[in-house]
Amino acid sequence: MDHNHQHHGHNIKQQARQQKDQVTERLEEKTLHGHEQAMHQDTSGHPPHGAHGHDHHRMMIEDFKKRFWISLALSVPVIILSPMVQHILGFTLNVPFGMYIAFVLSSIIYFYGGWPFLTGLAEEVKKGVPGMMTLIGVAITVAYLYSTAIVFGLKGMDFFWELATLIVIMLLGHWIEMRSVLGASKALELLVSMMPAEAMLIRDGEPIKVRIEDLQKGDLILVKPGEKVPADGKVEDGESYLNESMLTGESKPVKKNKDDKVIGGSINGNGALRVRVEYTGKESYLNKVIKLVQEAQKTKSETQRLADRAAKWLTYIALFAGFGTFAIWLILGQDLAFALERMVTVMVISCPHALGLAVPLVVAISTAVSANNGLLIRNRTAFENSRLITTIIFDKTGTLTQGSHEIASVVTFDNAITEREMLRLASGVEQNSEHFISQSILRRAKEQSITVPPSTSFNYLPGKGLEGLVEGRDVKVVGPNYIKEYNIAVPASQAEEGVETVVYTIVDGTPVGYIAMRDQIRPESAEAIRVLKENGIKNLLLTGDNERVAKSVSDKLQMDGYLANVLPHQKQEKVRELQAKGEFVAMTGDGVNDAPALAQADVGIAVGSGTDVAAETADIILVNSNPADIASLILFGKATYRKMIQNLIWATGYNVIALPLAAGVLYNQGIMVSPAVGAALMSLSTVIVAINAQLLRRQIK
Repeated sequence: MDHNHQHHGHNIKQQARQQKDQVTERLEEKTLHGHEQAMHQDTSGHPPHGAHGHDHHRMMIEDFKKRFWISLALSVPVIILSPMVQHILGFTLNVPFGMYIAFVLSSIIYFYGGWPFLTGLAEEVKKGVPGMMTLIGVAITVAYLYSTAIVFGLKGMDFFWELATLIVIMLLGHWIEMRSVLGASKALELLVSMMPAEAMLIRDGEPIKVRIEDLQKGDLILVKPGEKVPADGKVEDGESYLNESMLTGESKPVKKNKDDKVIGGSINGNGALRVRVEYTGKESYLNKVIKLVQEAQKTKSETQRLADRAAKWLTYIALFAGFGTFAIWLILGQDLAFALERMVTVMVISCPHALGLAVPLVVAISTAVSANNGLLIRNRTAFENSRLITTIIFDKTGTLTQGSHEIASVVTFDNAITEREMLRLASGVEQNSEHFISQSILRRAKEQSITVPPSTSFNYLPGKGLEGLVEGRDVKVVGPNYIKEYNIAVPASQAEEGVETVVYTIVDGTPVGYIAMRDQIRPESAEAIRVLKENGIKNLLLTGDNERVAKSVSDKLQMDGYLANVLPHQKQEKVRELQAKGEFVAMTGDGVNDAPALAQADVGIAVGSGTDVAAETADIILVNSNPADIASLILFGKATYRKMIQNLIWATGYNVIALPLAAGVLYNQGIMVSPAVGAALMSLSTVIVAINAQLLRRQIK
């Protein structure tokens, strides 16, 4: 399917743009929280949110990237000039006005690098919902104000190096987080790109090229062989096979005769069709699929991030403990400098260095490791939740099966002609066609190193097959319709009716055999189903194919059940039905017909050989199109979740001990954490979180 058209129908395109912006807006609000909301109020004159869709999101990523690198460069001299860092590393560097240089550089870092967090703090306070931005904003502000006071006379040790590293690490964490969202709104654009840009309108008996948006209901259009159908309609003249697999899930091309309905976006086969337009724009089948995808994305449940919950409580604890410590020490008679030092120590030791990296770092590593092992993670929340999957719904075509019809058997009626010779003669005729049957026969001929002979007098028999002269012999490759029409006597076919497609080869008027084709089950599918059952996960088959095909695949793989002749909205309804029963549902598919269900499912998994649409709608993509990778996905998802929990526990847990010590509860026993020790503990927490995240690389199965 060609996804590179530059122009699309105006109605569909305009609506998809609006839907795309809405989806992007929801994703940004859901994922970027206060820091991006704050960025929307930046003084750089950016247009209102939603005006650029995911282009705006790209701009935000670039902005955080720029702030990170500039802040990192400015942080190097600040760290080197820090007396505490010099003491720890055992060197002395006397730079004239060094404290003031550090102050100026730190001021730039605070106002430029910390701007998203400061505006995020203001936004959260305004809404009355303190969270990550509040904690970061308060921490860097207290550190900056205290350090500035030290520069201008207050006795103590400045925290400029800590301020700089905190802002740099938080910018890095948020940059990593934002990048993981990019591209989540492309599904609708890819759906739209399935429509051709132009159509052949028949006017006064002559075909003329018009833009698709100019088509009206009732127009008569010509669809040539190999072209995409530009609109939903009904065949008025002609016969052909249409490839609707991207739209309906039907694995083999569907024959269309007079009065049959055709769907915009499907691909015409060898015959020319005259189609009367019935639906265009918003009323089209494809656009209804677009709406289904949009609705599923809109109503997808929003999982509250553990990091946000931890940050919320850490914010309350840090603010209460910090200001409480300050007040208590003043009441107990300590001087302002001592009380302020205790408060700053409490604030700094609870700074979310480790918390800021706890989740994004695990995500970055798990994403990279997964990609190297055939899993592309697009929605990290869904990936983390893969451990909860109780039911997996499989699409058939291209997921559990190869998605292309391959020869299942070659049977000859007479020993006078071998299977190889029959294939050779049949391939001579079939080389003139692009039909899926022709391509299957040619692939088998190539596999067996058969030289395809030249043919002449090729003729397409609409709805029946092909014929031609091969080496002077009259060769026909035809379907059962031809056999019945001419009452040709042939031995009974052993092919599985309704599951296999059969074509007969007739040489010089005599049937010599038949070739049976079927959509082959992937070798890995049986193992995938077995592993899922071992892990207590139910599996169901949903397909647009007929009952016999669905039952055949389900029985051979020993699946828990199947549903045949399913339309896109029915797949989505089935997912909803299972979710209503308390099931945590994963959907695996590869076509446009799967897009609504992929979006509706708790975890949407697309096979890489499928359409870009399915990939963009899904949360996770199986690059190698291997169903067995689903088991790896679940096991690695569990390992990733464990690492995230471990990091979150460590990033917040050490405060249980460190915060009371920083507040000075053991001051009378001579035990007190200094600001320097508090900063060191907080940095150590970050290092431990980073190392623990790296250990995740050993967990992939």
